[in-house]
Amino acid sequence: MVREARREDLDSLLKLYLFLHEERIPDHDRHLTETWEQILGDRNHHLIVNEVGGQIVSSCVCVIIPNLTRNVRPYAFIENVVTHADHRGKGYAGECLEYARQIAEKENCYKMMLLTGSKKAGTLRFYEKAGYNSSDKTAFIHWIGMDR
Repeated sequence: MVREARREDLDSLLKLYLFLHEERIPDHDRHLTETWEQILGDRNHHLIVNEVGGQIVSSCVCVIIPNLTRNVRPYAFIENVVTHADHRGKGYAGECLEYARQIAEKENCYKMMLLTGSKKAGTLRFYEKAGYNSSDKTAFIHWIGMDR
């Protein structure tokens, strides 16, 4: 079942993110709690999960960004696409991306963008199959306060 995250999903999401790029689950401190509440309270921030048998197995984030160009139409940014290693190849992340596309259409977005750090051919084919291309734009990343 694909849906937006609920308050009680935090611990499951943090465990799932260990399959993304996180090395550990962050401490349950004030900063984490405030950030979680900010995400849940932001109408433009959609944290999408795919739940199977009561377990969150896949997720992505879709942020709607207001915009003054393209006839004042917003655009959507997709980030943190992840599936638990035991559940990959079953279409769960694709269902999350489709849910995000539906949100973007409902919000009258003129485009959706996503970045991936993966160079794996299978991952890139997955995004192409989901409707994304890597030929229209060039992405640049400027990391702040991180050792890379």
